[in-house]
Amino acid sequence: MASAQANGARRSSTRRTNRTGAWRTLLRVLAGVFALVALVGVAARALPAGLQALPYVPVVVSATPWFVIPAVLSLACALASRRWIVALLAVACIGLQVWWQYPFFVARRQLPDAALAAMAEPAADITDRYARVMTLNVYRGDADPARIVETVRGERVEVLALQETTDAFVQALNEAGIGDYLPYAQVSSSDGVFGNGIWSASPLIDPSADDVNAVSSFMPGGTVMLGDAAVRFVSVHTTAPVPGYWDMWKRSLDDLALMRADTDTRYVFMGDFNATVDHAPFRDFLGDRFADAVMQSGQGLAFTWPADRPWVPRFAGIDHVVVDRGIATGRCEVVDIDGSDHAALLTTIAVS
Repeated sequence: MASAQANGARRSSTRRTNRTGAWRTLLRVLAGVFALVALVGVAARALPAGLQALPYVPVVVSATPWFVIPAVLSLACALASRRWIVALLAVACIGLQVWWQYPFFVARRQLPDAALAAMAEPAADITDRYARVMTLNVYRGDADPARIVETVRGERVEVLALQETTDAFVQALNEAGIGDYLPYAQVSSSDGVFGNGIWSASPLIDPSADDVNAVSSFMPGGTVMLGDAAVRFVSVHTTAPVPGYWDMWKRSLDDLALMRADTDTRYVFMGDFNATVDHAPFRDFLGDRFADAVMQSGQGLAFTWPADRPWVPRFAGIDHVVVDRGIATGRCEVVDIDGSDHAALLTTIAVS
């Protein structure tokens, strides 16, 4: 009897040991898989601009901030299964992600109190040096014009940049009353079908059908007087990183980078750049002159795409307001607009 009890105890202990071993094996496998995913994300982000134009790499890089999730899961599984080397790799991936993303949470420039006070007024003052600006890709003219006008009115927007407009959309936007708030406009198209445009509460000085001469599309511009400061606004739409257009995607961003050489003009670029700050070609465009408004404001990440898929959260910040030296930004917000696959990005700018 005692022998039978002992054998039963040994079998029970063996089963527990086997179950423990199985769980540990599973955790080790998961730790390795999650670490591999995290490493792919880190490696893609670390590539130089030329290699980031390889097929599908831009898509991977656009999700860079999210690769911290598999890194954390890898760390947890590695610690539980005592895979110390994998744990160290996970910690390294987490550290790099923190290093890359923390600038979005630390303000580099603050809006002056006067700008905040101006934005609190019921109506925009087009004679001061402060302005609320907005950009939106209207998805081949499918965005709701009435919702855009409502947002412009409610947010007292003074300069609006739209991408992927059509003639029918512009007509619908006019019928929705955009001219009551932003009566001055410059819209242009390189293919006669889809265009980009700038709308302003103040007269557009020297409006141009294309300021950039990029391979992607016409990027119209116009100079707006903010107080006594002349600021050149440009509506940007670069090539999307999709099969067959990887190189053109990078070339369109490189075309924008050439604008850094025009030191006689103070610029604000607004639009769909089809790139995040994690993309090296976009950072090359910024250089040491331009600044991303969201990053400069330190208010956190602003994801604008995709905005039309209820089962997929917005995960990429590919729409930007990019400002020149001497321009502070703040109050960055993302607003959903029905009909578009992008959300609108709004920012307050202050010219010093």
